[in-house]
Amino acid sequence: MTVLRIGNFSGFYGDRSDALREMLTGGEIDVLTGDYLAELTMLILARDRLKDPRAGYARTFPRQLEDCLGLAHERGVKIVTNAGGLNPAGLATAVRELADRLGIPVRVAHVEGDDLTASHPGTLAAHAYLGGFGIAECLRAGADVVVTGRVTDAALVTGPAAAHFGWGRTDHDRLAGAVVAGHVLECGTQATGGNYAFFQEGDVRRPGFPLAEIHPDGSSVITKHPGTGGLVDVGTVTAQLLYETGGGRYAGPDVTARLDTVRLSQDGPDRVRIEGVRGEAPPPTLKAGLNRLGGFRNEVVFVLTGLDIEAKAALVREQLSGALAKSPPAEVRWELVRTDRADADTEETASALLRLVVRDADERVVGRALSGAAVELALASYPGFHVLSPPGKGSPYGVFEDVAVPHGAVNHMAVLHDGRRVAVPPPQETRPLEAVSEPALPDPLPPGPTRRAPLGLVAGARSGDKGGNANVGVWARTEEAWRWLAHALTAERFRQLIPESRDLPVTRHLLPNLRAVNFVVEGILGAGGAAQARFDPQAKALGEWLRSRHLDIPEVLL
Repeated sequence: MTVLRIGNFSGFYGDRSDALREMLTGGEIDVLTGDYLAELTMLILARDRLKDPRAGYARTFPRQLEDCLGLAHERGVKIVTNAGGLNPAGLATAVRELADRLGIPVRVAHVEGDDLTASHPGTLAAHAYLGGFGIAECLRAGADVVVTGRVTDAALVTGPAAAHFGWGRTDHDRLAGAVVAGHVLECGTQATGGNYAFFQEGDVRRPGFPLAEIHPDGSSVITKHPGTGGLVDVGTVTAQLLYETGGGRYAGPDVTARLDTVRLSQDGPDRVRIEGVRGEAPPPTLKAGLNRLGGFRNEVVFVLTGLDIEAKAALVREQLSGALAKSPPAEVRWELVRTDRADADTEETASALLRLVVRDADERVVGRALSGAAVELALASYPGFHVLSPPGKGSPYGVFEDVAVPHGAVNHMAVLHDGRRVAVPPPQETRPLEAVSEPALPDPLPPGPTRRAPLGLVAGARSGDKGGNANVGVWARTEEAWRWLAHALTAERFRQLIPESRDLPVTRHLLPNLRAVNFVVEGILGAGGAAQARFDPQAKALGEWLRSRHLDIPEVLL
């Protein structure tokens, strides 16, 4: 059977609006996928739905489609997207109305059954992560556009691949290969040089969106349209493979992909081959994400300029302590960020930032009482008093939690373009998830002189969030660097380099085929990215911080 070319045109809600047209006109393509959902996005859509029950889907998708639906139909390109969010039926209806208005005869189907909100009282949104077989049912029945709610990001690729090649539930190796390809595509331009540790090695001012050439055996080649920006090499693909993953087993609703079996090789300019991926039966449970209102937060950032920064910070903290004591918030966090330099030649570089963040279940506690007290200091505090922006009322923040639910807890349903409803059964074969055996370490480098230098001179990194946890994947670019990295960058060394992690569980996973170590830091993000518990709430730059830390590195690697 022929190779299936699946491209991506969206990695998040708010991604480049003209990417759909760029992918349709840039070269040959069979299926285009759009990923709009993240844990934080589900909370945003849930708040939209509270205001309007007809809302709950990504409103930007119909606007993108209006400009490109005719082109996709003319070229026979299928479109599969999770832009349906909390209301896939509503988005499917909106797409049909758009097609009718434009006079384009497209068949629109959707997938539902992920919504578990009714069975989880107190949540704004509770949704199971479904697999790709509902998508496959829609495509096999002739759909041109398939809209889903909460599916795994990789399901946008496994569904079309299963439909095209006729894969069944027990084709675990093939499905696992498609999962890996889907994971590479899901974040769009992160696979083509976006957010890449070695970004200076290519022109990444406007990276092209990625596509995967998927073969019947599940292997694939990651590439991009000719003439588009960015780069695709083993490094960019490795970085994305490590993003928001953990150990050797990457579990999903259709299959558990063995990341420790992935083999990457350069297959020509801007082409990376993925092969050797093994798969196992999926776990007996599904992941479900629960989003609820955590309370209200407020923030004031004081600008401290020039001399006596520490004393100025102490003064404003003491002055506000009285206001905070009258009706104490449940959580008060002060952070002094020393962005100032001595004898600076601009006022901005002579200034430090003192950040106050408060949280409470009561909006009034973090609202005007706090902002009023901060404003009242304007003429009565440290010299040069000002704030980055006027403090306002408290704003709501979300809390994310993931739980396991039985496959039978969902009513996975493919709603075909002609209105027929086809139930999608759960997998008959499952396997409890367990950690892989720790692989053997490579031989260490022979002893030699070392130099104190940043880790990033010899290793790349990419980091991200999963609920309250963060992962940091670190990979070496040469076999010699891998032999050093595997021995030098232990979990204990990671804790030393990232002080925030010292009192938290840190697990290291070795992935020798990728010359990588992947760290999972539990609880560093508090109640998840929506709770904004730290300066970098989704740990996007945690890997770059790690790369900037200095270690004793063998001179032979530098």
